[in-house]
Amino acid sequence: MALETWLIKVKKTISSTLDTARSSIPNSKASKHKPYVGVLSFEIAGLMSKLLHLWNCLSDKTMIRLRDESISLEGVRKIVSNDESFLLGLACAEMAENLRLLANSISRVSKKCQDPNLWCFERLFDEFAHSGHDSHGWVLSSKDLEAKNKKMDKYVTITATLYKEMEELSTIENSLRKSFQCKEYETSIKEQKIADLQQKLFWQKQEVKYLKERSLWNKSFDTVVSMLVRSVFTVLGRMKLVFGFGYPPSLPRSLSASATVHPTENAEAFSFVSGPLRSCSKQEEKKDMSVSFFESNSKLLRPPPGTLGAAGLAFHYANLIIIMEKMIKSPQFVGVDGRDDLYSMLPSSIRSCLRGRLKGVGFSANDPVLAGEWRTALRNILGWISPLAHNMIRWQSERSFEHQNLLPKTNVLLLQTLFFANKEKTEAAITELLVGLNYIWRFDREMTAKALFQCSNFKGLLNSQSYR
Repeated sequence: MALETWLIKVKKTISSTLDTARSSIPNSKASKHKPYVGVLSFEIAGLMSKLLHLWNCLSDKTMIRLRDESISLEGVRKIVSNDESFLLGLACAEMAENLRLLANSISRVSKKCQDPNLWCFERLFDEFAHSGHDSHGWVLSSKDLEAKNKKMDKYVTITATLYKEMEELSTIENSLRKSFQCKEYETSIKEQKIADLQQKLFWQKQEVKYLKERSLWNKSFDTVVSMLVRSVFTVLGRMKLVFGFGYPPSLPRSLSASATVHPTENAEAFSFVSGPLRSCSKQEEKKDMSVSFFESNSKLLRPPPGTLGAAGLAFHYANLIIIMEKMIKSPQFVGVDGRDDLYSMLPSSIRSCLRGRLKGVGFSANDPVLAGEWRTALRNILGWISPLAHNMIRWQSERSFEHQNLLPKTNVLLLQTLFFANKEKTEAAITELLVGLNYIWRFDREMTAKALFQCSNFKGLLNSQSYR
């Protein structure tokens, strides 16, 4: 009876504490004059993370790497394009598309603000993207944005910690609830366990409360959206600057080494407040205004006919190449079933090419010189096509449904994958890998069989001599 009375008191205490904690959390209904972010803080932290990542992608260092390394990859030049202008256009188009999606998310959140200017974010952002006009002066200087980025990065870190601590709080609450219902322990043990959990729950609530006050949770929509708006405007301004164009309907122009990553000496040509980002004639301006910035860039991301992206084969071929890469590195471990599984993955076009290449090839593969030449050839092909295949898998994985709210871990762009790769050229390279793999696989099997046969004969000879 005493235990039941004590348990009832504990339940009431916990219930009262929970009610107090819930009532202390401000919301839009209870506080009409100052709506707080609350549970949307986790989504907003994700938006901030992606904006920070995109800003870093537009840094001088990353742009130099894009120009000197990414678009210069041997595989990109062989099967995607050798046109630097086109490749820079693809890079810009993908970043612009990522920014457009971020802006759409910010627009949804902005509807919860009180500032009427923030309500109009979507229209004002489109206006800025289209004409370069920043009527509210939301574009920040690089120095101001760096300070803003540090603040946002701090909010992101604290909000991520809050999420973990709230999960821990939920776990403790569930454990305490189960402890009340548990009948397996003795009275004294059960009382001690509940007391420990109650104390743990109290301190965990204090930790969550502390983190809510410091994170995005207790910030107003106007405060956080204002940070997002200024950041997204500045990122777009930087994007137009580093790719060297204002709002052309065609592909961005390729630039000189310095112009790609540094502002022009004439700063007035890139005014974000009073007009377009770059000066142009009235005829050019009229032509440019017919197509929006994001619309023109979105069109660039549609894979043209004859590419793996248009055929829907980019991801499949990436897996195929990675499987072959493993087999080529260790052909001795590839069984007949493995070869059959690989063959079943081949589309009809590659099967047809493969049959044509294997016609007239003998059944024996016992030439070590030829096997060595094939191994060298396969290494060379894999050297340029394998990075594109791995990039394809990485790009797809980071944009999957399960990871779409997480921060991308790499700077892999579509142009560095098989998405825009020429289908005919890629299939020719895959066919060559298959022919070479076929030879070294048969060579290793014949050499192994020959070694076993010789070993067996040697053992037989020893056994025959032992009987003499």
